[in-house]
Amino acid sequence: MQLTWPTILTLFRIALLPVMVGVFYAGFHGANIAAAVIFLAAAITDWLDGFLARRFDQYSRFGAFLDPVADKLMVAVTLFLLVQENPTPLLAIVSAIIVGREIAISALREWMAEIGARGLVKVAMLGKIKTVMQIVAIVVLLYQHESAGFRLFHVGEALLVVAAALTIWSGLDYLRAAWPAMRGDHPPS
Repeated sequence: MQLTWPTILTLFRIALLPVMVGVFYAGFHGANIAAAVIFLAAAITDWLDGFLARRFDQYSRFGAFLDPVADKLMVAVTLFLLVQENPTPLLAIVSAIIVGREIAISALREWMAEIGARGLVKVAMLGKIKTVMQIVAIVVLLYQHESAGFRLFHVGEALLVVAAALTIWSGLDYLRAAWPAMRGDHPPS
């Protein structure tokens, strides 16, 4: 197997995960900013690896498997860190919704691929918008700066609520697309 630049970027994104966790817990002045920058860098590599794969036709089966794993790992682990640091019921609920949807849709895609109908649940624009909203919300939550009685945490939490709503909406879109196959109305291709 030859490693392509998109796959190298995906592996780099996974390698950033323990770095971000370490920085998150490091406790030095500005650790929150550093963790937010590392998470944002990982998000940029997600966009860049997809761009390079399409632009230079550098697709690989390994990369196709690894890319969504890297994305879900970064989001899930970071949400767990944020809930542990800020155990508010709202943050816990929206984080559970986001992680639960990711697990459910990953399982749905795997099952649809198994029956030969993966094309029915490919990534849609709503899913991309949901991902961008999650990234923005998580970066704001990692940053969490306080100034003059205003906490960015509340802005990040509100953005994460919007991301959770988009998560539910896009998840329902995937379920609606898969429903004929789930009912047995759609023959495997």
